[in-house]
Amino acid sequence: MPSNFKYPTSRVEPVIDTLWETEVADPYRWLEDDRASETSEWVDAQNALTRSHLDSIPLRAELRDRFEALFNYEKIGVPRKMGGRYFISKNDGLQNQNVWYVRETLNGTDALFLDPNLLSSDGTVTASLGSASEDERWITVIQSSAGSDWQEIHLYDLNTGESTGDVLNWVKFSGTSWAGNGFYYSRYPEPDGSEYSAENTYHSVFYHEIGTDQSADRLVFRNDQEPNRYHFAYATEDQKFLVLSTSTGTDGNSIHVRSLEVENAPWIEVIGGFDTRSSLIDHANGQFLVLTDQDAPKYRLIGIDSQKVERWTEIIPESEHLLESVNSTGGQLFATYLRNACNAVVRYNLDGTHAREIKLPGLAGSTGGFGGKAEATETFYAYTSFTQPTSIYRYDLTSEESQLFAAPLVDFNPDDYTAYQVWYPSEDGTSIPMFIVHKKDLVKDGERPTYLYAYGGFNISLTPSFSPSLLLLLERGGVYAMPNLRGGGEFGEDWHEAGMLLQKQNVFDDFIAAGEYLISEGFTSNERLAIAGGSNGGLLVGATMTQRPELAAVAFPAVGVMDMLRYHKFTIGWGWIPEYGCADSSKADFLNLAGYSPYHNLKPETAYPATMVSTADHDDRVVPAHSFKFAARLQACHIGQRPVLIRIDRNAGHGAGKPTSKIIDEQADKWAFMLDAMGLGTP
Repeated sequence: MPSNFKYPTSRVEPVIDTLWETEVADPYRWLEDDRASETSEWVDAQNALTRSHLDSIPLRAELRDRFEALFNYEKIGVPRKMGGRYFISKNDGLQNQNVWYVRETLNGTDALFLDPNLLSSDGTVTASLGSASEDERWITVIQSSAGSDWQEIHLYDLNTGESTGDVLNWVKFSGTSWAGNGFYYSRYPEPDGSEYSAENTYHSVFYHEIGTDQSADRLVFRNDQEPNRYHFAYATEDQKFLVLSTSTGTDGNSIHVRSLEVENAPWIEVIGGFDTRSSLIDHANGQFLVLTDQDAPKYRLIGIDSQKVERWTEIIPESEHLLESVNSTGGQLFATYLRNACNAVVRYNLDGTHAREIKLPGLAGSTGGFGGKAEATETFYAYTSFTQPTSIYRYDLTSEESQLFAAPLVDFNPDDYTAYQVWYPSEDGTSIPMFIVHKKDLVKDGERPTYLYAYGGFNISLTPSFSPSLLLLLERGGVYAMPNLRGGGEFGEDWHEAGMLLQKQNVFDDFIAAGEYLISEGFTSNERLAIAGGSNGGLLVGATMTQRPELAAVAFPAVGVMDMLRYHKFTIGWGWIPEYGCADSSKADFLNLAGYSPYHNLKPETAYPATMVSTADHDDRVVPAHSFKFAARLQACHIGQRPVLIRIDRNAGHGAGKPTSKIIDEQADKWAFMLDAMGLGTP
C-alpha cells in the first residue's frame, strides 16, 4: 500500500565507496554536512511533517498534561560536604535545570549558590559543581550549552558563590582534580571545522593555575604519535601521586602514576596495555587500590605497592557477582555489586576484612553514592527502583545505620504496580534476564501496549530505576520490559565480550527473543509491541527493525549509530572501534558491520514499523547525520500506511542536560506516536 504521507524530498547522489573490493552506495552522504543550507532546509521540512502528525493526534495534549503533573515533584540530589557545609542540587518540579543550594547544617536553611536557569533564556545551559580545592576555598563549575559534549570550566569562590572569571574552553570528557594552586583537566585543540561533527583528536592533560589565562596552562601529557586516545589525570586524595589513565577508546585502559612530591618525577606503569579495564580509586597505607578485571572477568580490588608496583595483593577477590564499583570513604571501602542486575553494597575495612552488607531500602533496585573523603564520618547515597522514586539516604559510618534524608512525593500509588524479573532463551540458547513492570491487576490478553527497551553494549548495565514517563503507559494498562542483553556489563566482562565486535549479532538476537517471549507469554502481539533504545540502543533498534520488520508495530531508534561503515570518521566515533570494529581495518570487520548496519540494510518495497527516529542538532557524540541518512533511506524504502518520521530537537544534544520543557514535550510526543500507531490514540 502506498503511504498517505508526503515525505520531504531527499536528494539521491551517486556516491559509491569501494571497501575490500565491494561497492557500497551512500546516496544521502550530503546530509553529513550539518552546516549546509540544503541540510538545514531538509531538517525544517522533516520537523514540519513530524510536528503536524504529532499535533494531530487527539491524545497528545492529554498525555502532555498528565506527564507535566507527574513530573512536577521536588527532586533532590545526593548532598556534597565541602568547607564544612552541604551543597545540594534541587529542582522544585518543573525548573529546566537543577539549582545548587548550600546549607550550613544538614537540615539547615537553603541559600542559593548557583542557578543554571539564569545562564540562558531557554534553559539549555547546564552547570554542575566539579571538585573543590584542597583548602576548600575554590570550586570548579562545569558548563555545557545545548546538550553538547563540549564543556566550559568556570572557577567560583566556594564561600561567596562568585565567579573568578577563569574560563577554560574546548574541554570534553574531563573532570577537574586539584593539586597546589590549580587543577588538572583534559581538553582537545580547538576543532578545525564544525565543532559538532569534526573529528576530535589529541585529547591532552593540562594544569590550570588560579587567576591565569588558559593560554598559560601547562601541558602535562600529550601523545603526538597516538592522536586517537583518551587521557585523564587526577591526584590521589593524599596529594602524593598524579594518576594518568589512558585508553584507545571505550574499552580497556592503562594506568601510570608519578610522584607529586618529587620534581620532574618519571611516569611509572601500574597497569599496562589496553586489554583490561582498571581504575585506581585511592592511595592508602602505601598501596594503590585498583579495581580491575585483569584475571577477574567480574572484577576484583587489588592493592599495588606504591614503591614496588610489581607487588600485588588481593583485597576484595572476584566473586560470582559483578563488583561494579568501590568507593574509599571515611577510611572504609564501600563495594557495590550487581546481583542479577540489582545493586547490593558491602562495607569493608581498607584491607578487605570485616565485610558487612549494608541494608538498602529494597532488594530489587539501584543505588549510587557512598562518596566522601578519608576523614568523613557520614556518607550519602541514592536509591531507586521501578516503583520507588529516587530517594536520598544518609549513612552514619559509626552507627552503620541509614536514615532517609529526602523522598519525593509523586502523583501515583506504587502499590498498584508490580515489577519482577524473568529469564528467557535467546537464539543460541543463552538465558537472558528481563525486568517486566505493569499494573498488578493486568490481564494477559495478548493485546497490552508494550514498550520493550534495551541497550546491549559498551559494558553498560541497565538496572531498575523510576521513570514518571513510564506511568503514562502503565496507567493505561501497558507493559514495560527491559532485558539485560549481552554486550552490557551486568554479568562481567565475559557477558560484555559476548555482544561486541564479531559477536554483536548476539545482542540483536537477544532483543528479538525478548519481543517473541512477550508475545508468546500473552502480554502483547506484534501489533501492540514497540521497540526502543538510544545511542548504541538506537543501533539496536535500527538493526532489529531491518532484520525483523514484522516483529513490532512501532520503533523508536534514538540518537543511534546507524552508519556502521563511517561512524569512526566523526567527533569521537573512533573511540568505539574497540567495541564495534572498523570497516577500514579488516575485511572481517567490514563484512560484520555491513551485515547489520541499519542504514545499509534497509530494503526497498518493505513495510517497516511505524518509526519515529529522533536526534538533535547539537549531538556531537553520535552526530545527527546517522539519523538523517537512516530516515531519508527509510522513507524511500518503506511502503504502507504506517508513518516513518524523524524528530530533530533544536538546541539539544545526545541527551544529557536536557531541560525539563524539552523532556516533557519529547515524552508526550513519544507516547502519543506509539499509542496512535497501535490504534489507541483517542482520549
